[in-house]
Amino acid sequence: MRAAQGGDSRAYAALLTEITPVLRRVVRRRWGGSGSADAEDVVQDVLISLHSVRHTYDPARPFMPWLMAIVSFRLKDAGRKAARRSVHERSEWSLEHGLPDAAAEPAPESPGDSEELRRAIASLPDGQRRAIELMKLEEHSLKEAAAVTGMSVGALKVAVHRGLKTLRAVLAGGKHDRNR
Repeated sequence: MRAAQGGDSRAYAALLTEITPVLRRVVRRRWGGSGSADAEDVVQDVLISLHSVRHTYDPARPFMPWLMAIVSFRLKDAGRKAARRSVHERSEWSLEHGLPDAAAEPAPESPGDSEELRRAIASLPDGQRRAIELMKLEEHSLKEAAAVTGMSVGALKVAVHRGLKTLRAVLAGGKHDRNR
């Protein structure tokens, strides 16, 4: 990695070739998700992250703990994504068993619900609205959303919490305090 940071493309290629099988073993061992395709997606995410943040590696420190921290973050991201996906998918519907005969069930919302939600989000104070959009709609991590907004992670958490509280009140037809 030190040589790769110095611009040695052969060293970087050798590093990637050497660590990829290790990453696959670690991810498959730690991954509680379903299937090797999901595990391979995590491995690819780790490699992309490694490439994106390779400039942050400190050559004075051991490489593997730094790499395993990236693996840990990507596994957590994949776990969150799988949890969100499982809420919307039916386990009996998969391509290996073919597509279901019946059309998909309609979403359990009335025609005005999505428009009402859009208006409620638009009515939030700017900081809360932007936090909700980044964290809940665009599914950015706290760190990513903090970088985009310039807010601290703590302030972002507070903005999301207050924004969700306000949205619940608005959508339930209750009064709300826009400053909370």
